[in-house]
Amino acid sequence: MATVQDIRRRVNSVRNTSKITKAMELVAAAKLRRAQARIESMRPYADRMLELIGGTARAAGSVRGIALLQRREVRRVAILPLTADRGLAGPFNGQILRRSFALERELRGQGLDVRWLVAGKKGRSALTFRRYELASSWSGFSDQPSYADAQAIAHRLAELFVNDEVDRVVVVYNHFESALVQRVVEQDVLPVPEHVLGGDGDDDRADVLRGDFIYEPEPEEILARLVPVYLETELYRALLESAASEQGARMTAMRNASKNAGELIDRLTLEMNRARQAEITQEILEVVAGADALAG
Repeated sequence: MATVQDIRRRVNSVRNTSKITKAMELVAAAKLRRAQARIESMRPYADRMLELIGGTARAAGSVRGIALLQRREVRRVAILPLTADRGLAGPFNGQILRRSFALERELRGQGLDVRWLVAGKKGRSALTFRRYELASSWSGFSDQPSYADAQAIAHRLAELFVNDEVDRVVVVYNHFESALVQRVVEQDVLPVPEHVLGGDGDDDRADVLRGDFIYEPEPEEILARLVPVYLETELYRALLESAASEQGARMTAMRNASKNAGELIDRLTLEMNRARQAEITQEILEVVAGADALAG
């Protein structure tokens, strides 16, 4: 049975850990507010970009000359999971990697080759541990990504696609719903999906976008310039969604850790009181036994 001193040391250790988790929860909450403000201000811009590229694509006579819009037989697929640089975020990294590996198994089951790119130290560590060959990896910005980070990733993806090294690119990331809910999303970014170019959607909205506009220069040239910007914008939005999700997951994980630490301290305190009472009882018995021995 553990002594009172041993239990007291353990209580102090758990209490110190609880202070750390509470501090990390407060830091994550502050970062979450900033990340949430960034993604909320980014979403309208990204939505307007979709409308703009859709309207321009409808006005263009042909898109054959735009490399990022070309559709060909899919033989090689690139998977890009967006993970964090740090852990202690609950299931944030694990659910991204599980979905990515499930997607890989599905694609390989269809007879397709898979190439890996990854953002975040946690994802890179998991993939290198499994001995996967990485076409590219990025890290150092998971909690506060910039547009330049999205540009660097977009340029590499565009390079792989244009050079026929991959025929499809899928990004896997956590979409921010709330501090408690992060939903894993698989998003095709290359080639640009049909629905973005106006292949489907609301008819009334499509009619509005087909209005009598005068394009200068020609719609095809404008579209050629918009498509790379669209790719960068979608990746930037995904990075911001992932950053907000990471902070929300970390805040929730640290809150649960602090709660568990408090419950553990209560149990240890009760155990310590019982151990102290047992020691006192043992000392009384020894005193009584000694008195009886002297009396005898």
